[in-house]
Amino acid sequence: MVQPSKYIVIYTTFPDQKIAKDLINRLIDMKLAACGNIFELISIYRWQGKVEETQEYGVFIKTKEENYGKVEDYLINSHPYEVPEIISWNIEKGFKPYLQWISEETN
Repeated sequence: MVQPSKYIVIYTTFPDQKIAKDLINRLIDMKLAACGNIFELISIYRWQGKVEETQEYGVFIKTKEENYGKVEDYLINSHPYEVPEIISWNIEKGFKPYLQWISEETN
């Protein structure tokens, strides 16, 4: 039986689409992620005392909860940002065949 709480989405942002694609492709090649969705966005935030507005690319990475540490380590070591946004949340419910596919692609 598929346990939805075993699956997570990891969210991060990148300064350009090529970097996002390269890192997601590498995570998929290493079987640490089943899928990555890349989308354009604008981030507004305070950095070093100044309010910034930046065009970025957000990424949703679908994987198993047990892979979080390895994905985080890879992102930290490969990410161009000094302090990258890397957060995750549990997938509480989902289409069981899709969740099973995540398991198959991340073994």
